[in-house]
Amino acid sequence: MNKIYSVNGPVVKVKDTKDFSMLEMVYVGEKKLIGEVIGITGEFTTIQVYEVTTGLKVGEPVFNTGSPMSATLGPGIISNIFDGIERPLKEIEKISGAFINEGSNVPAIDTENIYDVTMEVTVGTELTGGSVYASCPETPVIRHYCMLSPFLSGKVIWIAENGKYRVNDTVCKIEDNKGKVHELTLCQKWPIRQPRPVAERLMISRPLITGQRIIDTILPIAKGGTAAIPGGFGTGKTMTQHQLAKWCDADIIVYIGCGERGNEMTQVLEEFSELIDPKTNRPLTDRTVLIANTSNMPVAAREASIHTGITLAEYYRDMGYHIAIMADSTSRWAEALREISGRLEEMPAEEGFPAYLPSRLSEFYERAGYMKTLCGKEGSVTIIGAVSPQGSDFSEPVTQNTKRFVRCFWALDKSLAYARHYPAINWTTSYSEYIDDLSEFYDREAGSDFLKLRQEISNILIEENQLMEIVKLIGADVLPDEQKLVIDLARVIRVGFLQQNAYHKDDTYVPLQKQKLMMEVILTLYSKAKNALSQGVSMEQITGTGLMEKIIKIKYDIPNDKLEMFDDYKKEIKSVFDKLESNEEERSAV
Repeated sequence: MNKIYSVNGPVVKVKDTKDFSMLEMVYVGEKKLIGEVIGITGEFTTIQVYEVTTGLKVGEPVFNTGSPMSATLGPGIISNIFDGIERPLKEIEKISGAFINEGSNVPAIDTENIYDVTMEVTVGTELTGGSVYASCPETPVIRHYCMLSPFLSGKVIWIAENGKYRVNDTVCKIEDNKGKVHELTLCQKWPIRQPRPVAERLMISRPLITGQRIIDTILPIAKGGTAAIPGGFGTGKTMTQHQLAKWCDADIIVYIGCGERGNEMTQVLEEFSELIDPKTNRPLTDRTVLIANTSNMPVAAREASIHTGITLAEYYRDMGYHIAIMADSTSRWAEALREISGRLEEMPAEEGFPAYLPSRLSEFYERAGYMKTLCGKEGSVTIIGAVSPQGSDFSEPVTQNTKRFVRCFWALDKSLAYARHYPAINWTTSYSEYIDDLSEFYDREAGSDFLKLRQEISNILIEENQLMEIVKLIGADVLPDEQKLVIDLARVIRVGFLQQNAYHKDDTYVPLQKQKLMMEVILTLYSKAKNALSQGVSMEQITGTGLMEKIIKIKYDIPNDKLEMFDDYKKEIKSVFDKLESNEEERSAV
């Protein structure tokens, strides 16, 4: 019998045994706490325990399972809430109340729930890894496709009739080339640390439309892309992720609350259950999976929660869905790595983090991508990870290493957040490397001039940033009118375009076409004002028209379904400036 030799927080050691294999799932102690083998030497086997080890004693038994740490994949995942090791929190609450008892071993998905199954194959069909053999409606908006394990192939020798079945009922039998018969149910297991195979990794060419202007227009992210949202305390990381989860055009959202405060997860649960998805007119929870691993839960389970979340996302991607993962926050996950590394007495690297932090981060972000799946469909996993650097210090290891593996960097700014400018994404320090990949899509869907307008808007913001350095030194009064115009118009862009109100029905989500028309109106104002200045009109006269304030309010004044109203604004701008210029000509003539 294998027995505990030492207990050090979540790290348990077993002495003189050869029964365990690396990354094997084990049960530790009399209470059968869930653990994973993370180190094997001639003398010791080291186990990482995913539950509270309080009360564990030396000499208690350790049981091996012979299989790796795996996630259960099948219908019943969506709309559910799991902890970091895929235990269903709703079911656990029925058994033990608000707190999880040690050794709670509840099936990840409800084994008694009945699904209306349609068989997708016939007897004699040759199946390969990833082939669909059955399907059923999982929620009113998501159809679940049961796929053969990528490691299996064979000929169908028996199928069940279409009808109602539980997840563990056999619905199909196949015979492999060695004559062995395999019984197929509606669910399967998959090791959480192993990426699921795909037929082909495709080029990225479609954006993830979020309805947030600063993202869709200035700093876009692609479907199958990766993004980081770094920001100090109170800058709106969680709030930005909530907005993206609510409104982005992914089919399924996987929200991982990794080491965050319990009240934030509560907010997600409450808001998502109340919100109606505009595309389906159903509650948002019908296409959401929540993994809640709050700051008061066992630290080791944080480390697993990220891998559990991405495994669930890959499973639905293989069905041909587009998945967006919100990981909030990867800093807390890195802190869990640091704590376990310290317990293992490993040599620390920068700020105490383990030397393998970069490789672990890359393992996570590399599982994103736009794929052709084994069953011939197209699906994607987009990863958006929040980073919480202490004191908004972006030079710390987690932020710097994350930057290496993401192509989209949305840096949140403390001063913008404190000025109530949301999303508080700093447009000068943030960047997106997806513009070139998405240019074809924008030309086709938003018009050939979309990227040109975007560039002009960006140039004005860059110019304003440079001018503000001068203004800080000598004040704005000494600037020529052309430069005063740039500063005033940049304010229109900042307040009227980049700032967004999550509580306004027309501003919380803005379609791409409206974003383009807003840019057109702003740049029409800019070109007319520039022309008027060259005709001798003063900056005071331009400001006195009130047009700038009017265009700032355009985001509220024009509903998303009445875009034809933008023409009226363009006509008004033209008429006001024609009048100014003619008045100036008359005055000059006198």
